[in-house]
Amino acid sequence: MRLLAFTRRGYDLARTLGEKLGGKADRCGSGCSLEGWTAEGFLAGEELIFVGAVGIAVRAVAPFVKSKTADPAVVVVDEGGSYAIPILSGHLGGANDLARRIARVCGAQAVITTATDVRGCFPVDQWAGRQGLKVENPKAIKLVSARALEGEHVRIKSDFPISGTPPQGVELVENGPWDVWVTLRGGACPGLKLVPPALALGVGCRRGTRAGTLERAFEQLLEGEKLSPLGVKKVCSIHLKREEPGLLAFCQAHGLNLETFSPEALAAVPGDFPASDFVRQVTGVDNVCQRSAALGSGGEPLGKKYQGEGVTMALALGPFPLDWRIYEADLCGGPGAGG
Repeated sequence: MRLLAFTRRGYDLARTLGEKLGGKADRCGSGCSLEGWTAEGFLAGEELIFVGAVGIAVRAVAPFVKSKTADPAVVVVDEGGSYAIPILSGHLGGANDLARRIARVCGAQAVITTATDVRGCFPVDQWAGRQGLKVENPKAIKLVSARALEGEHVRIKSDFPISGTPPQGVELVENGPWDVWVTLRGGACPGLKLVPPALALGVGCRRGTRAGTLERAFEQLLEGEKLSPLGVKKVCSIHLKREEPGLLAFCQAHGLNLETFSPEALAAVPGDFPASDFVRQVTGVDNVCQRSAALGSGGEPLGKKYQGEGVTMALALGPFPLDWRIYEADLCGGPGAGG
């Protein structure tokens, strides 16, 4: 979280909010430029709080706005601490919740303008963001929201169990028509698709393997298993590959972290894995891709291993608990605006 103020009074408030909410406060002009500060925040994907005028914040973020699935939460607080106003990424990025948190800290009024919140309808994108789900087709969000605003039930089909009781206006369905599908499956669908990032991708490769080779392997693996790439949360391998340039470039292209393990840790993973004497001679363990995927996911291997062009890849499915909580304030008395 980053906070930026423009006056002495605003900076005092920014520091107070930063201490309470866990963020770093800066003052514009004190070795800190508005454009540079904003650019760094967008690049890092951090929550941004402007303590000052809405107009300043709007002009500052405008050049960096991309999409509702990529933009960070942006909230403006007046320097008197009277109002907390989400101006970008209210639902998926969590700006509405952030405004409510600010309101509880400094006694402000959270000014929430999103239609589903104002009308008390189910905000599907807020729920998705709260649960850590990835939106594969964000244009479909408005169709689901329109249905909720018309007083129709939002029908959700989920391949993952969801604990608790569905909120008002939501129906959990197993068969028949649905509006939202929570799934790892790939391919187009007629409604909104929400993908749980619950998969670890295990990778083994020859030294010098290029990122393009890994990309082809990844595409073939996903196509064979009929899975969405958004379901992958991390890439896993052996320590021997932690500086492999092609693998690092592949991870960077997909925005995924690389987690590596020692041969001893991989060998200790329980389960029946196909063994290779050649892989054991080179790495010290008989199987890298499936063992690392299982260890990195905390779950079980999923589907078949891909092998080709000196690359092995496998997926493992870890736990991904879901519940019906929508707002951070669900634990603090509901989605009130504070004050």
